[in-house]
Amino acid sequence: MITFQTDDIDMPAILPQRITEWVKQVAASYQKRVGNIAYFFCSDKRILEVNREYLQHDYYTDIITFDYCVGNRLSGDLFISLDTVRSNAELFKQPYERELHRVIIHGVLHLCGINDKGPGEREIMEAAENKALAMLDGIE
Repeated sequence: MITFQTDDIDMPAILPQRITEWVKQVAASYQKRVGNIAYFFCSDKRILEVNREYLQHDYYTDIITFDYCVGNRLSGDLFISLDTVRSNAELFKQPYERELHRVIIHGVLHLCGINDKGPGEREIMEAAENKALAMLDGIE
């Protein structure tokens, strides 16, 4: 089950059924099944608190993914700062909706086992994001 919640911010204009179908398709493309995935949309203030409390990081970020996967079943809590998503959309000259979708799937790709911190991993993640975003275009 995939859930969408807010923490100190308004819910973004997403289509939950469309996002759910998309996440399931992306997961299946990695031979994974969706278990319990909870999206928490929040502000920069809240994501900084989460980053400090649970990861001992003192900086803002667009997404924090807590991985609770077991076997091929994807489960996790994904905190997304809508403030940072908006800033990044402006910085990268992307529509806000596209940047939000990129971040939404970025966390799922982490749950699928794709990393982005080591040498060459960022390029692999970007390619996976682009492939997933293309899949979204086919879902109504």
